[in-house]
Amino acid sequence: MPQGDKSKYTDKQERKADHIAEGYEKRGIGEKEAERRAWATVNKDDGGGKKAGGSGRGKSTGRPAAHKGGKAGGKASASRSAAERSASAKKAAATRKRNAEHHAS
Repeated sequence: MPQGDKSKYTDKQERKADHIAEGYEKRGIGEKEAERRAWATVNKDDGGGKKAGGSGRGKSTGRPAAHKGGKAGGKASASRSAAERSASAKKAAATRKRNAEHHAS
């Protein structure tokens, strides 16, 4: 398969790349660069084209980076006492309040 050939990608992967490229273009990135970044992201998430015909192709995509959030969540919080968590929550609330007042004026 020559470099740049997209024949081994599924329709879903192509839609995903189009959607990602669109987002980059909205943020002012050129069309060619947006497309390059979009396909790099699809490759990162899915490990390349998924249609049959190549070594290791056609397998499930597993857990792409975009879906790994929260997998190990709560460990840091669980190791702290209730008083520490409460103090942290109060500090965060005060910061949010201060920021809201700052942005309102």
